Amino acid sequence: MKKVSVNLSNDFCPQPLYLYGTYREDGKPNFGLFCWFSYCWDGDLSVMACIGGEKLTKDRIKATNVFSANLVTEQLLPLADYFGNKDGYDADKMPADIAVTHGEKLNVPVLVDSPRSYELRVKQWVKLDGSEIMICKIENIVSDDALTDASKSIEERMRVACPAVTTARTYFSVGNRLGAWADWKNR
Repeated sequence: MKKVSVNLSNDFCPQPLYLYGTYREDGKPNFGLFCWFSYCWDGDLSVMACIGGEKLTKDRIKATNVFSANLVTEQLLPLADYFGNKDGYDADKMPADIAVTHGEKLNVPVLVDSPRSYELRVKQWVKLDGSEIMICKIENIVSDDALTDASKSIEERMRVACPAVTTARTYFSVGNRLGAWADWKNR
């Protein structure tokens, strides 16, 4: 296999998509599309999320230090793409027909159609050049009960969740098993 140097990018580093939910100052839900989301350890399982640039979602998270992170699925992808391309400061950003409920533990909007939603409290902000990382405590996880059914394989549960991921400015879906941790050492 021949190797070549390429331009700096995050291509071939698939990232799951999340719709971060906050409430606007007028109490209406607000969602923004983000993919810089992962786990970290800060005394217990935590989340690290990054938002670049200036956005209403980031403004609202800074004002309240809480937000929801709602997993985007194939079904939610058109809505997520809309939120990712519509200016959050636009007063009519929120479609009227979107199903939203209130967080169980935090004052955050949660998407009814997302199979897995996190209610997050920001513990620490890390300022970078052009973006900020939030280290977050997971206050609650709301999950589709089909994803908690241990009698189903992880492949079946992944097909139920049908999460959307992105890389190289392209969306993909996941759900096919490639192997478990440590399987590869025996090959």
